[in-house]
Amino acid sequence: MEYQDKVLKCLDCGTEFIFTAGEQAFFADKGFRHEPKRCKSCKSNRASSASSGNTGRAETRAICSQCGKETTVPFKPTQGRPVFCRECYQQRRTMGNPD
Repeated sequence: MEYQDKVLKCLDCGTEFIFTAGEQAFFADKGFRHEPKRCKSCKSNRASSASSGNTGRAETRAICSQCGKETTVPFKPTQGRPVFCRECYQQRRTMGNPD
């Protein structure tokens, strides 16, 4: 298939960027079905913020089921499932007690 350069609009900043014929061929070879949504600078900014730990996960306050200490966890606890602070979690993990 013959590819030609395309002009796309960045989802984040709204600027136009070129999706080159070579990039399109690469996407097709890798089996990617969707065109890129962000320009290179927005894509790198997004990747750097994700690698710095800014994943958008909210910390939830909870009480440790084992020691009763208040802790924060990176998920929303499910009713009926135990929640452990870091120390108790590590202790249970080393003891081989999956829960």
